[in-house]
Amino acid sequence: MRGPRPLSITLTPTQRALLERVVRRQNAPQALVRRAEIILAAAAGERNEPIARRLGCERGQVRTWRKRWAEATAKLVSLEESGAKESVLADAIGEVLSDRPRSGRPPEFTPEQVAQILALACTDPAEAGREVTHWTPRELAEEAVRRGVVEKISVRTVGRFFGESRFSRTASVTG
Repeated sequence: MRGPRPLSITLTPTQRALLERVVRRQNAPQALVRRAEIILAAAAGERNEPIARRLGCERGQVRTWRKRWAEATAKLVSLEESGAKESVLADAIGEVLSDRPRSGRPPEFTPEQVAQILALACTDPAEAGREVTHWTPRELAEEAVRRGVVEKISVRTVGRFFGESRFSRTASVTG
């Protein structure tokens, strides 16, 4: 095979057993299972391309998880050697295989606020003193602000809550 040798992965028997348990677990998230499979295959000496092909993912994904495991190896071995319980080691492995926090702006609206706006859309606009037969994103935005659900919200954001495109802003939300 061409290219540089991938990072070498070595597993202790306990680490291997815990990763195999993740793969066999019925209720494990698929992302976690795939990552455990990547580490097990890497430890078996497979190269990135065959792992990616077999698991139906990208080589970059295999490289990422191989690298993260290699970076965490010293910590995992140290935990194991210190006599930590298997559950502590399992949690540490889960942490290594979990997504890192993503950057970006935090959500502007809480799930409760979104739920209140969605619930508002299920009411009759006439009950709110609106002279329309169906809620529009504009009417919902105005009513949500009037009721104090949110301090301010754009018509476009309300439309996104309902999956409306910019071409259907005038379409009714409930009709």
